Amino acid sequence: MLHRRILRQPLVVQIIWAVLVVAFVVALIEGRWSLAFVSAATFGLSLLPVLASRRFGIRLPVRFFVWIVLFVFGTIFLGEAFDFYHRYWWWDVILHAGSAVGFGLAGFLFVFMLFEGDRYAAPAWAVAFISFCFALSIGTMWEIFEFAMDQIFGLNMQKTGLIDTMWDLIVDTAGASIGAIAGLAYLKGQELGGLTAAIREFVAANRRFFRKRR
Repeated sequence: MLHRRILRQPLVVQIIWAVLVVAFVVALIEGRWSLAFVSAATFGLSLLPVLASRRFGIRLPVRFFVWIVLFVFGTIFLGEAFDFYHRYWWWDVILHAGSAVGFGLAGFLFVFMLFEGDRYAAPAWAVAFISFCFALSIGTMWEIFEFAMDQIFGLNMQKTGLIDTMWDLIVDTAGASIGAIAGLAYLKGQELGGLTAAIREFVAANRRFFRKRR
């Protein structure tokens, strides 16, 4: 069943997985253990959405899944194995901002799911604020993960240390705010580009979790 799900994924995702497998094999042959680890870790993390959707019965829209795989690939594989963080100063900013917006949307959908889609169960601003806190907490956990990777495996994910971490958190805060505002706009029946459309797409694909939606 799992291999069938993998084969049904979008072409861009299958290409990324193929690149990771090839990089892993080549790294083992050449004895480049750090690249082998990064390749395997990236592949494993990119598979988590498939496993999680199967485990919890959640239908993940294509745009959500592609975004997750691209983020993991860009952050861990390109960022660390090919040093994109040093080559392109804006690489880290874009990834953190994009991830914070995504986690803001995920936080909103999680809270909205708890209310079973009842937009009147709590004030719209309260749901948006919880979404913001959720996204920011994920960003903080990621900084802890970077610190752990640097200390345990000798990577350089934190770059300049405290300064890099603080700028990451600032960007996370801005992105989380955008994601929360998108959730607020959705609850008020307003449009905010493709963000509210992404929320509607997820709700439509998982109606059984939003039974009280009106």
